[in-house]
Amino acid sequence: MKHLTIIVPNGENNLSSITGTYEIFSRANLYWKNTGKQELFSIQLAGVSPRVDFNAGLFSVKPHTTIAAIAKTNLIIVPSLNHNYELALKGNDALVTWLQQQHQLGAEIATICTGTFLLAASGLLDGRVCSTHWSVAENFRLMFPKVHLQTDLLITDEKGIYTNGGAYSFLNLILYLIEKYYDRQTAIYCSKVFQIEIDRSTQSEFTIFNGQKKHEDEVVKQAQSYIENNLEEKITIGDLSSKFNVGRRNFDRRFIKATGNTPIEYAQRVKIEMAKKAFETSRKTINEVMYEVGYADIKAFREVFRKYTGLSPLDYRGKYNKDSSWFISH
Repeated sequence: MKHLTIIVPNGENNLSSITGTYEIFSRANLYWKNTGKQELFSIQLAGVSPRVDFNAGLFSVKPHTTIAAIAKTNLIIVPSLNHNYELALKGNDALVTWLQQQHQLGAEIATICTGTFLLAASGLLDGRVCSTHWSVAENFRLMFPKVHLQTDLLITDEKGIYTNGGAYSFLNLILYLIEKYYDRQTAIYCSKVFQIEIDRSTQSEFTIFNGQKKHEDEVVKQAQSYIENNLEEKITIGDLSSKFNVGRRNFDRRFIKATGNTPIEYAQRVKIEMAKKAFETSRKTINEVMYEVGYADIKAFREVFRKYTGLSPLDYRGKYNKDSSWFISH
């Protein structure tokens, strides 16, 4: 029998990602057993401390064991952390070391949402692709520049290291792991029992792009403000570099270093974010919104919109605008 360790880190972290993981894997074990097979996993919650309080003491978790008592395990699940990452990491130094040791012994490790910070602190994500919640991407890149963060991805799977996007998308990661360790039918069964949409692959649709301003390059900040205040314009790299008296190649390099996007990608993200808000809150047509955010070619607009949301403009409006029935009748 394989051993599954669900981590209970010290601190006010995310309880639902711990209990949800435990419940779904337990149900998968039961389903597996009911089909005449031996339970696949021995499941344990393991902490650094014998008890951890959540939500200002409203809930408490008493793990089955401590990480110090586990010499070897097969699969480790790291839950979501609270948003004070420096505090969360300082309170779990022993856990970071233990993750390194277990991976060297052959354990696979999956992180949920911001649990990625804990794994990144171990160095095990250096040079790898990973995902995390879109809202913390800028902080993550600043703290762990050696990791290739791709927040558009809902799940990453790279040589026994798994990460996923934000919040309750951890349910999709758990289904992914159940299919990998058990089989497809068990994953489908859990999908139906817990009513989780199976085979989701992106969190792009849920991303709110707020810009990337946590850097010290004032020229790039000025360029960002210019882009954001001139949505209707078709902006080129040449225009921006000339406006701010920086060579084109140097400007492009500085912009990517500061924001993680090329100037064109940044402009696209800002425009699409404004288009999303218009589709969510107004009765404007797709063409009206397209022109307002600086596009004249409907095909190009659709392609860029789908690139950053995973949906067509029509599908997005239909899903998020409460007056979508109005568009059908008109």
